[in-house]
Amino acid sequence: MAGNSFGQAFRITTAGESHGPGNVVIIDGVPPGLPLTVDDLMVDLNRRRPGQSSIVTQRDESDTPEILSGVFEGRTTGTSLAILIRNQDQRSKDYSDIKDKYRPGHADYSFDAKYGFRDYRGGGRSSARETTVRVAAGVVAKRLIAEAFGGRVVGYVTQVGSIRATISDPAAVTLEQVEKLPNGEPNIVRCPDATVAARMVELIESMRKQGDSIGGVGEIVATGIPAGLGEPVFDKIKADLAKALFSLPAVLGVEYGIGFGCATLRGSENNDVFTATASGDKPRISTTSNRHGGMLGGITSGMPIVLRAAVKPTSSLPMEQSTVTSSGEPTTIRTKGRHDPCLLPRFVPMAEAMVAIVIADHWLRWLSQGGRLK
Repeated sequence: MAGNSFGQAFRITTAGESHGPGNVVIIDGVPPGLPLTVDDLMVDLNRRRPGQSSIVTQRDESDTPEILSGVFEGRTTGTSLAILIRNQDQRSKDYSDIKDKYRPGHADYSFDAKYGFRDYRGGGRSSARETTVRVAAGVVAKRLIAEAFGGRVVGYVTQVGSIRATISDPAAVTLEQVEKLPNGEPNIVRCPDATVAARMVELIESMRKQGDSIGGVGEIVATGIPAGLGEPVFDKIKADLAKALFSLPAVLGVEYGIGFGCATLRGSENNDVFTATASGDKPRISTTSNRHGGMLGGITSGMPIVLRAAVKPTSSLPMEQSTVTSSGEPTTIRTKGRHDPCLLPRFVPMAEAMVAIVIADHWLRWLSQGGRLK
């Protein structure tokens, strides 16, 4: 199956299915000497891990990674880096009675149309289980951009259903605010607006009790990113970031900066005014606002990169729904597996990973073209 690799200079290739032995990623382009241990990988893997709270799937996976190659004595060697994460709590029997039925909202029919048959156990290759190793690769990318130029990527939940958070300055949101409430308790919905976060949790719990699900929006912000990354035509960094986020399961929309809000503005209202401040031999150029979301002409401007992704409600539901069989017979279906009533809390580290991978890739490509940090 084609389409298992992503990136050019920093390139990941993944393999694995939801109910197979495990998932693996091979990362090419990692520079030598980067500090990396299993404990480093576990930080974000624990944020993505199922069973972490009452509002996510209760599948019990430790998601402990095994570094198979590319690291020696705690540092990357510069050769291909391979990471394996084994599946430990598959319950394939949950899917045996629906193997000939098409689940609404899933890729069952499209897989049959493409390949002639499919792995019906939890969605196979299209399952979000595959994102375990993407998150692991994202840890490597985050470490690379942090050490190279102080880059940082932080994601959080801004909307669940009709409940919206108020984020006055996306670039100021910290990982601590995303992961912890002001009282020190875990922020299980990963919304930095604590009051709104409590309401989001209540809504998700309500959906879970009803056997239903709810969608929402995640925002991802990259700060400390130098100006000059990206290409002006087909490899615009905004295009690669959109592809990266759209490659994640359940993403139905992506926007950056002011996004669709630009449709109602005049040019004089939408333009971000440039300004300059003294900074060594050259002035530091920035803008007084950031409606352009840190990217102009497909190239980074040096302002924070601000992206949002709309994530649909979980398609797997225990309630009865109408569908058809692979032979076209009308029937009904209930999904027995363990599923998230809302995908947003675990989507956050997945989205961070993909954004970091794109930035690492474009930075390495920029260096190969003779680029240097300003």
